[in-house]
Amino acid sequence: MDSLQISLWVVVTLVVVALLFDFMNGFHDAANSIATIVSTRVLKPHQAVIWAAAFNFLAYFLFQLKVASTIGKGTIDPAIVDHYIIFGALVGAIVWNVITWYYGIPSSSSHALVGGLVGAAVAKAGFAGLVTSGVLKIIAFIFIAPLFGFVIGGALMVLVSWLCRNMAARKVDKHFRRFQLLSAAAYSLGHGGNDAQKTVGIIWMLLIAAGISQGNEPVPSWVVFSCYAAMGLGTMFGGWRIVKTMGNRITKLNQARGFCANSGGAVTLFMASAFGIPVSTTHTITGAIAGVGSTRGTRRVRWGVAGGIVWAWILTVPCSALMAAIAWYLGTLIL
Repeated sequence: MDSLQISLWVVVTLVVVALLFDFMNGFHDAANSIATIVSTRVLKPHQAVIWAAAFNFLAYFLFQLKVASTIGKGTIDPAIVDHYIIFGALVGAIVWNVITWYYGIPSSSSHALVGGLVGAAVAKAGFAGLVTSGVLKIIAFIFIAPLFGFVIGGALMVLVSWLCRNMAARKVDKHFRRFQLLSAAAYSLGHGGNDAQKTVGIIWMLLIAAGISQGNEPVPSWVVFSCYAAMGLGTMFGGWRIVKTMGNRITKLNQARGFCANSGGAVTLFMASAFGIPVSTTHTITGAIAGVGSTRGTRRVRWGVAGGIVWAWILTVPCSALMAAIAWYLGTLIL
């Protein structure tokens, strides 16, 4: 087997690993889309994941590839990208996702991937291999995205409370059971539109590094389709360990609060995707749920649980970066 064939098999293998990460992203983050409609009993769990997965995939037809461009060109220097870096980034992110899923920690698959890219790039080329402005923007939105979710979710809850102040509680619940389906669909669209594109960006980097695609060419359609399909399938399998944390442990939700939390998260994700900013859907919905709960008083939010989640956010980038650096080194030995 000559070097070209070896390179081709390496590329194929890494594309499969990237799609596995995308599947795990959907699996890991399914709770973000369905926690509110499951905890408020609008849909049964198996119905909820099918609903979310369908709209994850429908995002394929709605969003431009701005987030994919940020990941592909705005995090690490494209000149240093090779199959070792892609291997290290993916393995580091996957290992961190498995650890956090096992312990039911709603960490960010997105930031695990960014941390993986950073760790592998630094292992190869030092900090000079990073696009500092892009990395700092992504890190900043670790805090900005949940803050936006918090404010928008809380503001929507205040507005809904005022509009429904003279309605019977049973009637409010009846209406918002239907509205929650729409807000969960919108959030799932935002989830697919932002998160699936991160894997699109990774595969695009790999194809350019392998000489299969050019940086000035559009992303191959099969890459985009495959990434959205893989994420949708992952969502269908659902990350049930995390649903309980997101749906009940941060604050108690009813139909109206679930609608406001999902809507606040969806608006934040749509804005981020429009500007090409890779954000964490986990961070966003956590902030929105806390914002909705805080409208009933700060004691209604279990800040200890939220604080534990924040620590997971802070640790995700450095931990996945460390794992990716180790994986990069191992990759140079085995690939």
